[in-house]
Amino acid sequence: MALAAAVPGAELPRIETLQFDSERSSAQFSVKVFWMIPVDGQFGQVRGDVVVDHFRSQARVDARIDANGVSMRRSAYESWVKSAEFFDVEHYPEIRFHSDSFPIARLHGGGDLPGVLTMRGIEKPVLFQVKPSACERPAIDCDVEAEGTVRRSEFGMTTRRASLSDKVELSFSVRIVAPDPRPLNR
Repeated sequence: MALAAAVPGAELPRIETLQFDSERSSAQFSVKVFWMIPVDGQFGQVRGDVVVDHFRSQARVDARIDANGVSMRRSAYESWVKSAEFFDVEHYPEIRFHSDSFPIARLHGGGDLPGVLTMRGIEKPVLFQVKPSACERPAIDCDVEAEGTVRRSEFGMTTRRASLSDKVELSFSVRIVAPDPRPLNR
């Protein structure tokens, strides 16, 4: 069982909603200036939940990322990525990712994680890659890591085309709050 701790004698609910551990989850981005020099940033708090269908061995992720909380090495870059020219946090302080349903086994072996990304109020289908897990219980005992690339122009970020790559690399590292190991039938 990937997300829930197997407890002898415990009966799992068919559908279980698990919350992100926002203290240990993170999201980052990187965009290249002149297609060579990376400019990296860390988003603010990452919140969300994972809905697990134990009967079908499927899960769905709904992540909410605080774009207003972006931090970068230089405050001038921070101001710029928060401006209307880039993330436009005044109008769109949150980025959201809602995945399609995927097999829980993907958290162990890695693979595609399709879904919809909403950024600057624009929804677009995206495809992230989940990295293979480094532990027995992904998201509980170790991070689940995913990454992917989006085109900023598809989300209304069309300035600085001569000096800034259209590709924005996104990466995520997610942990969940460990589920209660107590049996449900007490």
